[in-house]
Amino acid sequence: MSLLPESASFEELVQDYYLAVRGAGLMLSALDTQLVTAWAQEGVPFEVVARGISRSAEKALWDARPGEPVLRSLRACRRQVETEIRKYRDLSAGQGEEAVPEVKKKPARSWEEVRHARLCTALRALTERESALAPRVHRLLDTVLACVPREPAAMDQQEAWALLVLLRALPFSERRTVWRDARTGEQQLMTARARRVSRRFRLQAAVRRRLDMKET
Repeated sequence: MSLLPESASFEELVQDYYLAVRGAGLMLSALDTQLVTAWAQEGVPFEVVARGISRSAEKALWDARPGEPVLRSLRACRRQVETEIRKYRDLSAGQGEEAVPEVKKKPARSWEEVRHARLCTALRALTERESALAPRVHRLLDTVLACVPREPAAMDQQEAWALLVLLRALPFSERRTVWRDARTGEQQLMTARARRVSRRFRLQAAVRRRLDMKET
């Protein structure tokens, strides 16, 4: 997700992503910095926290007034981020449980498998609402989404690619509308790197909004 060097710390990655998605600001407040430090101590991948931030921002995006930041503080994301952390840790713990031969149990699923399953379910539901997209969706399910990613970053890339394919499948007039929505409220006083991250977040949010897939 981030375009920082691979040597960047967890805290740097979270700050970079949050400020880019927020669309304004150069640094975190003291209280937000304390929150990032607490999340770092949880020992989860950066992408788990980033997902919580992006989900919080997407919910706020469409209510934000022109010119104002999508999020007022990182603390506004706390509930969603900690929900994602809890999901990730619970699912990771389930992966490590020993099998009990006497009791037949459903195989434990990873955080990536749960996200992948939800995305595939949302896409199948999309074919019922958007029949014109059905052929493209079925090809997505048979190719890009045929394999379940084994790490959070790969799951993010897979979902982003699927949304981009769906965007390209829309008629030109609708694609133009989605692109215009994605650029609404874009801040100019941002680095080129932050602008790319922000634009990618807004574009994916606009595609999900157009296709009514906001809960994937």
